[in-house]
Amino acid sequence: MKKTTQLKNLLQSDRTEFLMEAHNGLSARIVEEAGFTGIWGSGLAISAALGVRDNNEASWTQVLDVVEFMSDAVEIPILLDGDTGYGDFNTLRRVVRKLEQRQVAGICIEDKLFPKTNSFIGGELQELADPQEFAGKIKAAKDTQQDADFCVVARTEAFITGWGLEEAIRRAHVYREAGVDALLIHSKITRADEIVSFMKEWDHDTPIVIVPTKYYSTPTEVFEDLGVSLVIWANHLVRSSIEAMQRTARSIQTERNLFTVEDGVAPVQEIFRLQGAEELKEAERRYRPLQPAATAIILAASRGEELKTLTAERPKAMLTLGNEPILQKLFDAFRSIGVRDVHAVVGYRADAVDVPSVKKVLNEQYASTKEVFSLACAAEHIRGDAYISFGDIIFKRYVLQALQGEAGDIVIVVDSNTGAEPPARYTELIKVSRPYTPAYTEEPALMETMDPELHPDEADGEWIGLMKLTAAGSDAIRDALELLGLQDGFETMRMSRLLNHLVSAGVEVHVSYIAGNWLDIDDIEKYSEALEF
Repeated sequence: MKKTTQLKNLLQSDRTEFLMEAHNGLSARIVEEAGFTGIWGSGLAISAALGVRDNNEASWTQVLDVVEFMSDAVEIPILLDGDTGYGDFNTLRRVVRKLEQRQVAGICIEDKLFPKTNSFIGGELQELADPQEFAGKIKAAKDTQQDADFCVVARTEAFITGWGLEEAIRRAHVYREAGVDALLIHSKITRADEIVSFMKEWDHDTPIVIVPTKYYSTPTEVFEDLGVSLVIWANHLVRSSIEAMQRTARSIQTERNLFTVEDGVAPVQEIFRLQGAEELKEAERRYRPLQPAATAIILAASRGEELKTLTAERPKAMLTLGNEPILQKLFDAFRSIGVRDVHAVVGYRADAVDVPSVKKVLNEQYASTKEVFSLACAAEHIRGDAYISFGDIIFKRYVLQALQGEAGDIVIVVDSNTGAEPPARYTELIKVSRPYTPAYTEEPALMETMDPELHPDEADGEWIGLMKLTAAGSDAIRDALELLGLQDGFETMRMSRLLNHLVSAGVEVHVSYIAGNWLDIDDIEKYSEALEF
């Protein structure tokens, strides 16, 4: 259905309908996804997003550019807040033609003088246009439209400027006779009394539109009972975004890092989704040669006996954190960077491993084998760009995002916070070609050796159990697994053995340093910490 027809149907609906404010293509798409059937192209919100005042400081052509992006982003109709029509009747005629070309469904014009001032800034001091002159604008707009369903809404500011009910009714009659598709009755008091009084006096079937920004505490049922056709939530997306941006900016300025905000903001992947990145991927599949997608291997075969009764009926990768198993959180982390093909190597209580979209690879010898053997069970899936992760770790989102951007065919994540004393648990401590430094350096950090027997004073960090591979790195890992598989003790080899083998063979293993912000859930104490992580 045409967008103009959609809007006309909303105005003529036998029930009260609703429009939500949007001020750019992104917010328009959010409105549509939220389930609204129409959009209010708010003049206040658009000018605020452009960083100017709501006083026609943005020209109508600049507003038109914004609205064009909004219209392209959605399938639902947009009613543009057209202020006073941006000038006289002749300017309005051109605006209407340009809006129709961009599939904007309608325009709302108000009976004040150009340039306008926002109704909530000294409204009682603002002048109203002559009603007959304003009626001429309405006629000009209706005569100009090519689409019979394009809607022109007339907004009277009689209540805003203090002229009262009698003037509001008088002007509404004039504008109705001029041919408007609907009337917007505006009020700035905190109760809906003026709207109620108008609706009780209005005796025509012309649709009535309201904007309850100031009288927001009025139950919506009141508007429905009065017969209001359309309610506009006029500025709430731009207002909520301002508060969120201020909070984030203050936090980053104070903390001088992103640790405190990263988990509280939308992931970059959500921006890509709203931008329609998936459609571009589909187009690339049609028009470009296919590129292999990245995969992830999660080693989740062990029970985790140190967790005692917690893992009696499920492996530790299925322990829940915030109502989600660890394995689900790992899958979500990989999904956030675009990795969809995720395999989990399972063993103990494999039947209890149930995470949608995670494919299971069985290690039947899980009770007597270690990580390298489990990884070998999934060797056929280690191809192209790939990630390998232990199944009992959790980490802040930035850890994986930083790893994704690192150069090197094999990159492992190393925590530089090793502590002063040897840890009581098994750790894979690592000696690196250079220690961690917060200052930027082009010198790569390369693994020299990984040894759980290293003293923390000798080690530069601890491998957390997470690595990234390019296609060449995947080939190197598979070759190493094949060679190690011929050696005695292969079944009980730790990952340190695999990585040391690669280094001794001349393969560069790059290090991506972090400083905390992760947990290895290998006992009850760590599980308790993870619940608060």
